[in-house]
Order: sequence, then C-alpha cells, then structure tokens
Amino acid sequence: MSKLHLLPASAEAPWEEIPAEKLLSGNPRTRTTVLYEAPAEKLYAGEWEAGVGKWRISYTEWEYMEIISGACVVEGDDGSRIEAGPGMRFVIEPGFTGTWEVLQPMRKSWVIRD
Repeated sequence: MSKLHLLPASAEAPWEEIPAEKLLSGNPRTRTTVLYEAPAEKLYAGEWEAGVGKWRISYTEWEYMEIISGACVVEGDDGSRIEAGPGMRFVIEPGFTGTWEVLQPMRKSWVIRD
C-alpha cells in the first residue's frame, strides 16, 4: 500500500447546525469535510467551513489548523486568546475549553490526532 496520498481538491459535506446547548450568538452552520483518514493512527485531515456566530467548544484531541479565508477569535476559559485570519496557523490541545467565534464566514484546513 502506498505511503503517498493525493487528497481531493474538494468534496461536498452537509451543513450542520451548532447544537442549541453550545450556541452563544448568531445562527451559524458548519461543514466538515474529511479528506484523509488513518483510523489506526487516529489521524484525520480535511477542511471546515462556518458562518458567523459564537459557540462553546471543548477539545479531547489535538488539532492543527490553517485559516484559508474569513476571520475568527478562539478564547480559552483560562484567558488565552487567538484572533486569526487567512494564512494564520495554530494548534489546540486536548483539554482546551472555551469559545469559537466566527467574525466573517470562514474556511480552514485541519489535521486532527485523537
């Protein structure tokens, strides 16, 4: 089996609502497109899109991401804060809790390790 994988340029995934118990403002929808899966290694990669709004988040996994378009603010319950736009990259570690706010409709690429 090859150890080299060309990912598709795009794929369609359904839009989903933010669960009401997590939603803080707006009426954003998100779309998560998985482009690569290696379940045995607990590794996944893809793209994510979201509309304007703010909601609670809680991470049990590691996530590396790069913002492709739009803008967001991620704030931790510990006072940490990242304002991100196109070309910016950051990592969220397991145990992070806080909020995700989309200021402008956005798209990001991501790699997750459970």
